[in-house]
Amino acid sequence: MSLFRKIFGLKNTPEDNIKSEERGKYMPEIKLPVDEQFTINFKANGGKFLYCENIDEIYESLRNILNENNWENSKVLLYDDRLNELFQNFKFDVTSKISESTFFFSTCEYLISDDGSLLISSNQIAEKKLKELPDNFVIYATTSQFVENIGEGLRGIKGKNRDKIPTNITTIKHFKTVEDKDFLTYGSSSKNLYLLLLEDL
Repeated sequence: MSLFRKIFGLKNTPEDNIKSEERGKYMPEIKLPVDEQFTINFKANGGKFLYCENIDEIYESLRNILNENNWENSKVLLYDDRLNELFQNFKFDVTSKISESTFFFSTCEYLISDDGSLLISSNQIAEKKLKELPDNFVIYATTSQFVENIGEGLRGIKGKNRDKIPTNITTIKHFKTVEDKDFLTYGSSSKNLYLLLLEDL
């Protein structure tokens, strides 16, 4: 639209309404909302995503995950006491021994939209390395944890923990099963990961 049309408020002509698929290749990308961008990238990484509008849906989804994988009576690796309280009705058989556990149940720091990864720290995994943890992860998170990139997530961690910044900060990005691994994921700690996402905004 020309400058004069903007000033004098003349109506748009059909040429002004260029469809996105007709945009030139040097035009900037149309930016997706962070939640939509995360969902696309997370699924591309092989993650399993369960969006829930309330805590009852979270409970139901978790029950379905446990049933689907026959984990009802399995030992759970769980470091976060808040989760134990929130999910006390499940009466998890919690263990601190990684070798005994079938899956790891945890929260995360942030959900990184631009690559579909999960930012975690010593608040979730203590001082353990990702490769030491079980292959199966169930992560509980909320929509207020979306950030655009890792830099924004790191600033958020620093802002929330001014007195004592957590250590062992890392991202989980590959959620493929062993048979799905290819040379691009070689050497990475690939996990079978379920994300329970609660709408809290």
